[in-house]
Amino acid sequence: MSAEVEHRAGAEPPDGGRNAASVALSAHDVGLVRADNPGPLTLSGTNTWLVGRDPCWVVDPGPALDDHLDAVAGEAAARGGAEGIVLTHGHHDHAEAVPALVRRLRAGLVAMTDGEQAGPLTALATPGHTPDHLAYQAGRVVFTGDAVLGEGSVFVAPDPGALRAYLAALKRLRVLDPALLCPGHGPPVTDPPAMLAGYLAHRLERERSLVAALDRGLRTVDELLDAAWADAPPPLRLPATLTLAAHLDKLAEEDRLPGGVERPPWPPTGMAEI
Repeated sequence: MSAEVEHRAGAEPPDGGRNAASVALSAHDVGLVRADNPGPLTLSGTNTWLVGRDPCWVVDPGPALDDHLDAVAGEAAARGGAEGIVLTHGHHDHAEAVPALVRRLRAGLVAMTDGEQAGPLTALATPGHTPDHLAYQAGRVVFTGDAVLGEGSVFVAPDPGALRAYLAALKRLRVLDPALLCPGHGPPVTDPPAMLAGYLAHRLERERSLVAALDRGLRTVDELLDAAWADAPPPLRLPATLTLAAHLDKLAEEDRLPGGVERPPWPPTGMAEI
């Protein structure tokens, strides 16, 4: 296994091409190291981001893979060392490498809350994927963690008000008018307005499909998933179940949920960590 330094500012990408993403990363002096942990939820792997120089800051250390740690440490050294590390959320694919990277970089993990600043970063509360999820803004760049991915959609973990809070977070990001989104998984997003509009539209379309299924009298988890998440492949059916629960909660909070609806169990069985 080996990590890949996707882009170092001032350097050509591995294939020598100058695509829109590499140009945007260079323009904003953002480094990307992608971990070799691909999967249905991690896509091509977890993205670790480095921003700033002399010293830099690290967003989401990623999994504790030796090659990944070596690549992140090398990129940090090329940027004049690291001052601090921040997390978008605590899932192991983003946070597992924190202890090792703290030792390697001699940089501390900085816990932030909404509106706080550290180095070039301002924390933005973006609940939904987890209740305490944060994004980080640096100029016109936003590091979105698992609030917005480079491709596909995210699952929303059921929690009181989770889906409504997630939709509000997406709208908040849109108001910021970022030029570049740096997600936790997938490629950088060079058209943030289109991506954020698409995320909002996708979530509302799921709600319409779910309401239509409920109006037809469907009530069990399997019936509702088959009707409203028919496009979810088998490896993503359990994450879709979590998002179904968040949608049902939103309808209940709005007094729109009919009686007799089966709610998915929480915490879920069969999913080691969400």
